[in-house]
Amino acid sequence: MKSIKYIISCTLLLITLSIHGQQDPLYTQYNYNMNVINPAYAGSKGVLSVGILGRSQWVGIEGSPRTLTLAAHSPVGKNVGLGLSVIADRVGPVRETNIFGDFSFTIVTSENSRLALGLKAGVTSLQVNTLTANNNNDPLNVPIDRTAPNFGTGAYFYTDKFYAGFSIPNLLKTRYLEKSAGVVSTASEEMHYFITSGYVFDIYEDLKLKPSTMIRGVKNAPLSVDISANLLWQEKFEFGLSYRFNKSFSGVIGFLLNEDMRIGYSYDQSVGNFGNFNFGSHELMLLIDFNRRNLKSPRFF
Repeated sequence: MKSIKYIISCTLLLITLSIHGQQDPLYTQYNYNMNVINPAYAGSKGVLSVGILGRSQWVGIEGSPRTLTLAAHSPVGKNVGLGLSVIADRVGPVRETNIFGDFSFTIVTSENSRLALGLKAGVTSLQVNTLTANNNNDPLNVPIDRTAPNFGTGAYFYTDKFYAGFSIPNLLKTRYLEKSAGVVSTASEEMHYFITSGYVFDIYEDLKLKPSTMIRGVKNAPLSVDISANLLWQEKFEFGLSYRFNKSFSGVIGFLLNEDMRIGYSYDQSVGNFGNFNFGSHELMLLIDFNRRNLKSPRFF
């Protein structure tokens, strides 16, 4: 019985670490949170922007992902943008904290378009809690706490109506765990590739359509493709739908609390049989764009 329990504990831990090592946190409201994945986005809004986002994924499944994100960025001078992002992610026994600073430099390509290039640098801290705390003889009953540096890069082209970006937020493949007490446990941060794009269509004077997409690639995992379409009414109320291919459908709603502050909520429902085992994913966002009212051409992404 003891050996069976040990094998099950090892298997659960390795599966969790394997999944976690291949996946960065998912976001449904990525349009308002892009400097987390692309450092070139820093400063592109023309004002100081601060956002807080909390996500609870696959509610009802024990140990499912929980993510809290704080992101801020601002232009500094004429062509430079600076940003900071803190991501606290928990999946089962694994706690991961990322703290990154962003730098961007913007090139004026025409009267109405800009190309920004960005760099990201910071640290990732990984902590693993034991699964067998009541068994002092279990070799897995050893706390794991590792910290490693990482770097990222990105490019972001935008106008008042359109944007397109490409980024790799983690250039270094970091190996966190090694062989210990005869048990091989590995978790590594794989390179993620992000492609994002979107456009703002003026349907009527007070109604805008905002289609967007995000494609994410990582080694040993299928491409993740998000397609979204949001309607913005009177530049205050926003609602839309999103589809993550073969994974989930999402509904999004948001509104301005005042001229500078926006709140948003999204609900994801998993497709296929997996949807029968959880109560969906919930995401709540608060975004503050300071002095947005003073912008001559307000941004809608």
